[in-house]
Amino acid sequence: MVRVHGDTGHCWHGMRCAAVLGAAQATSTAPLLRARLLGAARHTMATNLLHVPKPQGLLRPLVVPERLLLGPGPSNVPPRILAAGGQQLLGHMHPEVLQVMDEIKAGIQYAFQTQNRLTLAISGTGHCAMEAALLNLLEHGDTALVAVNGIWGQRAADIARRLGAIVRELWKPPGEYFTPQDIEEGLVRHKPLVLFITHGESSTGVLQPLEGLGELCHRHGCLLLVDAVASLGGAPIFMDQQEIDVLYSGSQKVLNAPPGSAPISFSERAREKILRRKTQPLSFYLDMGWLANYWGCDGEPRRYHHTAPINSFFSLREGLAMLVELGLESSWERHRANCAQLCQGLRDLGLELFVKEEKARLPTITTVRVPKGYDWKEITAFLMENHAIEIAGGLGPSVGKVLRIGLMGCNSTSSNVDRVLHGLRDALRRCHRSQL
Repeated sequence: MVRVHGDTGHCWHGMRCAAVLGAAQATSTAPLLRARLLGAARHTMATNLLHVPKPQGLLRPLVVPERLLLGPGPSNVPPRILAAGGQQLLGHMHPEVLQVMDEIKAGIQYAFQTQNRLTLAISGTGHCAMEAALLNLLEHGDTALVAVNGIWGQRAADIARRLGAIVRELWKPPGEYFTPQDIEEGLVRHKPLVLFITHGESSTGVLQPLEGLGELCHRHGCLLLVDAVASLGGAPIFMDQQEIDVLYSGSQKVLNAPPGSAPISFSERAREKILRRKTQPLSFYLDMGWLANYWGCDGEPRRYHHTAPINSFFSLREGLAMLVELGLESSWERHRANCAQLCQGLRDLGLELFVKEEKARLPTITTVRVPKGYDWKEITAFLMENHAIEIAGGLGPSVGKVLRIGLMGCNSTSSNVDRVLHGLRDALRRCHRSQL
């Protein structure tokens, strides 16, 4: 007989079954519940250990304004190069990446006009290439002669001193260049192993003549090291014909690639100097022996040295490809013509060019004296805020003296000249002018 408890309609047997079922469910869910409780406790403990909150700025979308970069660099990156840099990553030893590196090497040889086998791109900016050149050439106690007519000579002298070199300096005022006579006097007096000179001095807008300097250096047992970061592709340079021993540049100027890779090349004289070193270079990362192997410059199987900036190499490859397609002569002429148009327009505004001799003006970066009574910072800020154009003030020895206007690569156009001249005309009319 089934006993019924009151009027509930539940039997004792049914109640017992439900109790057993409930106990079974509790037993099966207990580990899950314990895990959840433990996870919550650990989360609470971890949260209590965090003393730095989430940066709110990183929880918002990245916003990058559109600007026309007509300063001394970087320059704007065209869509083709942006697309190359946005490609999916490959491994730094994949054959496709090594092929890109070989194409970069060939592009640099064309841009430099050299057949040097020790030609590659440093994984770093132009500053990094400057350091790589100096630390591979110089050993402690070596004498370096540095031609200083702007900030890049100053930087090279600083780096050479840190390497333990004996640094001698040749000085010219900002806006002037060195003659072969100036250089020969320094070579005779100081007997250096290396002469550093800047082809395109972006801080002052000077284009340094190079004809005859290589032959002069070699006659005095010296290597010629040239900085062409601001000039490559915008002004003629012939590494082999001009007997340049080390030449380097950057990716972010005329080549219109993002900063982060730097073309460099060493002559056979320079390579032999490196091989004769008594001590290892002070930097493993910039050791040209290792880099030469990674870039396939020594005829040996390639070995891992560092994880290269793959997408920067993709971008540099495309920047070099665009220069090759245009042709060096056409690129040089484009920069010359647009620089001439800019210089005439600046004169028409009543402004004074900083570099007096036309032949000594850097076609990629033009310097103009800050007009009397104006604050250069106000002018550059006005152009940025009202015209979305970047130009820059001076740098190093030219601070407060000049405005610097860059026309590099795809930015070197007649329409951009008109646009920046219009902006400057507006600034001169609307910015405060002191009567003192």
